[in-house]
Amino acid sequence: MNTIIFNNIEKFKILKFMKKICYLLIMILLLSSCISQKKVKILQSKELSAQFNNQMSSSYKIRSGDQLYIKVYSVDPKTSKLFQTDLPNLMNPTYLYLNSYTVDEEGYINFSFIDRLYVKGLTLNEARNLLQKTINEYFKEATVVLKLINFEVSVLGEVNNPGTFTIYNEQLTLLQAIGLAGGLKDFANIRKVKLIRQTVNGSEVYTLDLRDSKILESPYYYLQPDDVIYVEPLNSKSIAYDKFPYSVIISAITTILLGINIYLVNSK
Repeated sequence: MNTIIFNNIEKFKILKFMKKICYLLIMILLLSSCISQKKVKILQSKELSAQFNNQMSSSYKIRSGDQLYIKVYSVDPKTSKLFQTDLPNLMNPTYLYLNSYTVDEEGYINFSFIDRLYVKGLTLNEARNLLQKTINEYFKEATVVLKLINFEVSVLGEVNNPGTFTIYNEQLTLLQAIGLAGGLKDFANIRKVKLIRQTVNGSEVYTLDLRDSKILESPYYYLQPDDVIYVEPLNSKSIAYDKFPYSVIISAITTILLGINIYLVNSK
């Protein structure tokens, strides 16, 4: 009789120990999927309000191979007809491309009725002013519109919608580009966001910290054509995290705990 009681006590202790282990495993799984807010919160600042100065005007210099959309508008019907601005503008990517002018290898564009213009190394505003000045020599009351249509940026890594995006505005910020890519994932390492930029000397890589509010006044806050943004994953991210069957494991542990409880109740 004493032996049976002793065995039941030992069995009861073992089952209680197994139950504690199962609870411990559940806690470990839950804690392993948690991330500190300090690691994912961008633009961290203790100040309630702040002002940051940045260079809002684009510093991009026109390069060989760029596609420039150029249109000349005028109140004079003859001038409008000459430049075909009296026709409806579809303003879709195909229309913009077909009505653009390529900067050749020497840095020139060949625009209708005007001699070749050297625009390589100029900003978009400088090129627009140069073209406007040249147009004014031939036509009166004409307005020049000039846009860069090959403005593309790529966003890769720990974002929800990685890819290459065509920009039709003259300016794009780092945060806007991340927004186009669907925002950051949970395991994005915002301390190490790589910006890869093409220069005349090749590719340059800059490491940016999105936690620092002063990124808003960084010279890399405004992007340039062909910029590539790569968001690294946190070191704590498991290679198989996205495919790890957390729900299956927790469900199995829960079933085991339920079985242990039923066994303990029936063993009393």
